[in-house]
Amino acid sequence: MKPIYKIFFTISVLLTIVALAVTVVVWKKTGGEFLSVDFRGGSVLEVAFEKATPAVSEIKTTLKTVPEASAASYTPIGTNGISISSRSLSDATREQILKTLGDQFGKVTQQRFSNIGPSVGAELKSKSVKAIIILLVVIIVYISIVFRTMKRVLSPWAMGIAAVLALLHDVIIPVGVFSLLGYFAHIEITAVFVAAALTILGYSVSDTVVVFDRVRENVVRFGSKVSFAELMHKSIMQTLTRSINTSMTTLLSLLAIFLFGGESIKYFALALIIGIISGTYSSIFIASPIVVWWHQRKKLSI
Repeated sequence: MKPIYKIFFTISVLLTIVALAVTVVVWKKTGGEFLSVDFRGGSVLEVAFEKATPAVSEIKTTLKTVPEASAASYTPIGTNGISISSRSLSDATREQILKTLGDQFGKVTQQRFSNIGPSVGAELKSKSVKAIIILLVVIIVYISIVFRTMKRVLSPWAMGIAAVLALLHDVIIPVGVFSLLGYFAHIEITAVFVAAALTILGYSVSDTVVVFDRVRENVVRFGSKVSFAELMHKSIMQTLTRSINTSMTTLLSLLAIFLFGGESIKYFALALIIGIISGTYSSIFIASPIVVWWHQRKKLSI
């Protein structure tokens, strides 16, 4: 494998380690505060204003007098509503929030108020982790079956495991970024982030499969005329334009959503932007070098 792949593979490993370390440190410092009430339990209060929704900064300033709401997160809904997520709120606190907002911004109407218990949040957290693990296992099995005809060149499990290691990189990087955003900007990881993570996995694995499929075609076409490392490089170069064009068109759409979309989907788009960039990168500089290393370690012929 060419030195450039080794350099970028090393960078990827270091970035993954840093993202994991950041997540662990932020978790220990905040006790998981960057997780939304979906995962840790709490209250969600949705209110509608008679006029347009005030700026989030104004609402935060207004509710500083309500201790339980000072650490809440705020998500605008439509043109005149906002969702307030916080630790479990009592009925008295809820009434105080409505009164304080009404005194400052005019008539306020409660649209929804619900409490999510810690056990429900823990169950959602557990199911989210299980969903990602099951998906990764299915991907390994699927790729192993699809590329079983390459067993003369490579173990049918090699490509599946390499793809999943690349996918772990694609999920860990956004988690690290959102942990930092949670610590410094109070951005929460919600159930929507899990949906974004699953979308990233699907997008990334499709990009990796395109490269692997071209490798399979080139193995048949060139046979033992070139080394497996050169064959992998040739396959990457043949699919590089397609990968970049697909990623760029998708990123432009996501960037438009991030810049001009509503607050409720803004960070969903951000998670996808980070994941798609890392997914395109990992297909070339993580999955492919691992497959080449596996081939060289087994010393198989083409």
